[in-house]
Amino acid sequence: MTSSPTGSGQAWSPAERPEPPDLSTPLTARILVVDDDERNAFAAVQALEELGHELVVARSGEEALRRLLVDEFAVILLDLHMPGMDGYETAQLIRSRKRTSRTPIVFLTAIFRDEAHVFQAYSAGAVDVVFKPVDPFILKSKVAVLVDLYLKTEEVKRQSAYQQWLLDEHARVKADAAQTERALRQTEARQEAILQSLPIVFTSRNVEPPHAPQFVSQAIEQITGFPASRFLSEPEFGLDRVHPEDVGIVREALRSAERHGRYAAEFRWLCADGQYRVLQDQGVLAPAFDGAPPQIFGILLDATDRRLLEEQLAQARKMEAVGQLTGGVAHDFNNLLTVVLGNVDMLARKAEDERRRARRVDAIRQAAERGRDLTRQLLAFSRRQHLRPITLDVNVLIREFTPLVRQAVGEAVTVELSLDQAALCAHVDPNQLETALLNLAVNARDAMPDGGALSICTATETREGADWVVIAVKDTGLGMTPEVRDRVFEPFFTTKEVGKGSGLGLSQVYGFVRQSEGEVQLDSAEGQGTTFRLRLPQSSEAAVEIRNEAPQGEIVGGDEKILLVEDDATVLALTFDLLTGLGYQVTTASNAAEALEILRTPAEFDLLFTDVVMPGGVSGVSLARAARELRPGLTVLLSSGFLRDGGGEDMEFPLLDKPYETAVMAAKLRKLLDPPGGPAAAMPGWAATG
Repeated sequence: MTSSPTGSGQAWSPAERPEPPDLSTPLTARILVVDDDERNAFAAVQALEELGHELVVARSGEEALRRLLVDEFAVILLDLHMPGMDGYETAQLIRSRKRTSRTPIVFLTAIFRDEAHVFQAYSAGAVDVVFKPVDPFILKSKVAVLVDLYLKTEEVKRQSAYQQWLLDEHARVKADAAQTERALRQTEARQEAILQSLPIVFTSRNVEPPHAPQFVSQAIEQITGFPASRFLSEPEFGLDRVHPEDVGIVREALRSAERHGRYAAEFRWLCADGQYRVLQDQGVLAPAFDGAPPQIFGILLDATDRRLLEEQLAQARKMEAVGQLTGGVAHDFNNLLTVVLGNVDMLARKAEDERRRARRVDAIRQAAERGRDLTRQLLAFSRRQHLRPITLDVNVLIREFTPLVRQAVGEAVTVELSLDQAALCAHVDPNQLETALLNLAVNARDAMPDGGALSICTATETREGADWVVIAVKDTGLGMTPEVRDRVFEPFFTTKEVGKGSGLGLSQVYGFVRQSEGEVQLDSAEGQGTTFRLRLPQSSEAAVEIRNEAPQGEIVGGDEKILLVEDDATVLALTFDLLTGLGYQVTTASNAAEALEILRTPAEFDLLFTDVVMPGGVSGVSLARAARELRPGLTVLLSSGFLRDGGGEDMEFPLLDKPYETAVMAAKLRKLLDPPGGPAAAMPGWAATG
């Protein structure tokens, strides 16, 4: 029974408040029958069943003691003569425990009938002795008297407990009322202290613009240097000191509270010391109550230090990525340059037969082509490659490209297609999309060393009001650890053995999709395979037919006049030799200013062939525009291996990607210089090389 809390000041929570004793449930008793003889125990149970109480049978003194540790009994019928622990020893142990010291014990015996044993039985704590064979009527009568005494005692206890509960409840009510009043005062004081000490500002604002503050906690002065009264007396004060670039963010966030019931914004605020601090503001819309208008309740935090740490962390990660990138580039290019320089050195130092010479030239070409591919992959990751997007049906592209995918993954991997029945149009570069699919397929193949299934699925998805084409590439491979998953798109990061992968395949996928204004989602877990989802903006335009360029035939030149502009002297000299070798009349300039001086002379030119990225602040694009103003209708061909803004579909002049081969350059020039459908003479002595 819980003692009365009167005068203690104790307050009871609803969960702790004691329940009143149950007076409505009839009291029952348990009777323990201890006898090793199953027949005697059965006879006792049969005699006592009419009493309607719970009968528990124990086969030994030890079992009886175990029962008594758990349950409470009104009467114990204890056989005196039992193997092991007899009735006397059992009774002694029962009486030695405080809980069972007053439980009535009735001895049952068929052997010890003499006065000495009967006296010993009473000395051991028995209240009665019944001789076997037991007379059912006598046993029932004796037990009934003891049980009735037990029940009356329990009822007295229950009534007493109820009376005590009433007294305690009265005391609790009084104590709770006093404690509640004290707690309310303490809570108010504590809340005020917390509001004063925490670097958190609590606010409430009007829903209607200008969202005038109704309450601002005193902590605002610690952050901004201005007292709360300044914000309350001047409704526009808070917004007036928001950084001009962030005012729109704040106003839109507060308007969104009325539409969506919540808001969040992060902005710069001009403090009393003349410095901008980054504040994080978020809150919810509280509905109208008791006729009062709705309000916006929020909290304001100083996020300046967090923003600084985030920027430092981002910079550290950027430097780590740059270190990994430069290390990977240096490693791969040093290998390529070793091949190039070694073979060039051998060609320069010793005369060899034509077969060996051709083999060395071929090794130089292969190293250069590998360097070109490596550069293109890097440009794809950095989203600076020159894309040639068209509107295409991705289902058609995937179907036509699947045979090459099956060839790349091998016979141990099953390729399955699940393509949307409708045409799914996207505005992307088909070659780059094929390269991305091939990179994903090869990556999946390497994740399934013992074979498996590769599935390519397409579907449409609408998110945030925009329609997307989703290409899912899923494998049943080994999956990725969280550490690998977080770094998988980093350039030169690979889990493959040295020489088995460059670590640029997935970087190309990521860069191409992002440059195409899409996104890549990765789902992977160890032992559960990997799924890449490429989301590309869906196009409403009709798909065009995908045409692969025909292989270059015989190289064609001409005799037109070309103004060649290139700031790199070695590239300028090489391109000059290539153009003059094709029969063109070439004038050179090393920068835009020099080229414009030439264009202001009477000299005639059929085409301006200029690099895009040049020093001096004037790019090739700006040069081309100025040239067109000086000479309207002048044909322009740009050339670049890197476009600062990523280039792409909006390029206003034709572009030739570096590095280019002679055949590609020659074909591009003839395409620009020849009238539509006009013939061009082939230059003898030149054969197509790519």
